[in-house]
Amino acid sequence: MNIRKRKLIKKAMIIGAVLGAAAGILLTFLAAKKVVNSERKKLTTQIQKLKTENKKLNGIADRVETINSAATLSTKQPKNWELVLVNNEYPLDEKYKPKLTEIAKERYVDSRIAEDTKRMLKDGEAAGMKFYVVSAYRSMEDQKKVFNENMQVRINEGDSYIDAYYNTAKAISAPNCSEHSLGLSLDIVSSEFDELDSAQADTKEAKWLAENAYKYGFILRYPKGKEDITHITFEPWHYRYVGKEVAEKITKKNITFEEYLGVN
Repeated sequence: MNIRKRKLIKKAMIIGAVLGAAAGILLTFLAAKKVVNSERKKLTTQIQKLKTENKKLNGIADRVETINSAATLSTKQPKNWELVLVNNEYPLDEKYKPKLTEIAKERYVDSRIAEDTKRMLKDGEAAGMKFYVVSAYRSMEDQKKVFNENMQVRINEGDSYIDAYYNTAKAISAPNCSEHSLGLSLDIVSSEFDELDSAQADTKEAKWLAENAYKYGFILRYPKGKEDITHITFEPWHYRYVGKEVAEKITKKNITFEEYLGVN
């Protein structure tokens, strides 16, 4: 074998060794890249899971804050003011009075929900509804008057004082336990049938509200069949503002406000 052939063979061997090493490096790199991508994907999934869990925890914290905020509303507003819970177990701060805006003749609501309220009434009327807002914001003094008048009717009908109180409380919230004093609730009926009884549910106005109110941020607050949770009899006229996102969830899941907040 001459010198030239030896040199060519040696060169080929060197090139082969180099190429082999390069291929090995490339394969190692590709394998490492695959591992890195796999780990990156796992890490991204874990981060997303943590973000989701954190969001849930923040949501729970916000709910806890709103559940316990009614008693101090005159000095501190919670982040989610529209979700403040007011009932017999969570009475309202007696000094609280919201900033009000008129949405119908002598009917006022919390100014923050005035636009949505007006739009709902306007859209309903455009669809042929004839609404009558029986009541909206009521001061605690007004609520006390309504409560006492209904108690007196029951006493006149033969109820004892205690029975009259408890029977009235099933239909009308006590003075510092009414959502009307929040300025976030409305009693809406048909102008052609203004009785506050279960037959109101059969009016076209009540049916329209039951189907569409959530689009404007309202829920039917005291639905039929949920009396053991709300502790208030079925009121097809009583609507409460909770914001559009929450209203849609509550309406489509057919649950109460208490169930949504987790206090039932």
